[in-house]
Amino acid sequence: MIRCLIIDDEMPARELVKARLREMDGYEMIGECSNGFEGFMAIKEQKPDLVFLDIQMPKITGFEMLELCDEKPEVIFITAYDQFALKAFEHNAIDYLLKPFSPERFKEALKKASDRIGSAKKETVVENLLEEIRNHDEEINRIVVKNGAKIDLIPIEEIRYIQAEDDYVMIYSTKGRFLKKITMNFLEDRLPQDKYIRVHRSYIINSFFIEKLERYGKETYVMQIKGGGDIKTSKAGAKRLKEVLEL
Repeated sequence: MIRCLIIDDEMPARELVKARLREMDGYEMIGECSNGFEGFMAIKEQKPDLVFLDIQMPKITGFEMLELCDEKPEVIFITAYDQFALKAFEHNAIDYLLKPFSPERFKEALKKASDRIGSAKKETVVENLLEEIRNHDEEINRIVVKNGAKIDLIPIEEIRYIQAEDDYVMIYSTKGRFLKKITMNFLEDRLPQDKYIRVHRSYIINSFFIEKLERYGKETYVMQIKGGGDIKTSKAGAKRLKEVLEL
């Protein structure tokens, strides 16, 4: 039996998926969730084989929820999303159901997903899709992170600075620090560049939180950050800092 979970904020959409699944042999409904917070916990605890996932949900999107999952299940997206996302799904061989969907289209998506369950390619195609979606984003206004068993939404205005940690970054915000698997280059490109400055290979700072700035050598600075933290710039970072702050 293939164990299925539905994550969609619209009850009629969940009921339709359940009705379609009841018509099929070999599938077991193990639960349904109305938002990404519930969905993340259900995936973590119940480890479904297949998830029917809406993208546009309140609180966090389907993409943001998937990013947080350490083990990613097979996914069929349920969406009324834009053309870019549909092309990204097709490019990465991930199936989607465009609302409203027919019984024939449902069976087609189910067969494609079922054939891949258990395959080593499953997580790779989901990761590739998320990477393509991330690369399409222009500016971000929040970062979604795991905090133990919780999910936190960090508005970028609350970020004091970000530090590189191998394949992760440590985000220092006004409400604490949070580890996330994401690249410094991605954040440098997506954060508003008039406020968030890559002052060093390992640091991005929010200029609003610079409390004190002093020369450190001929071509570098050391900054004192509100809330704690002293950060030295590189030469290239000092140049960027001077340009943004008009020093």
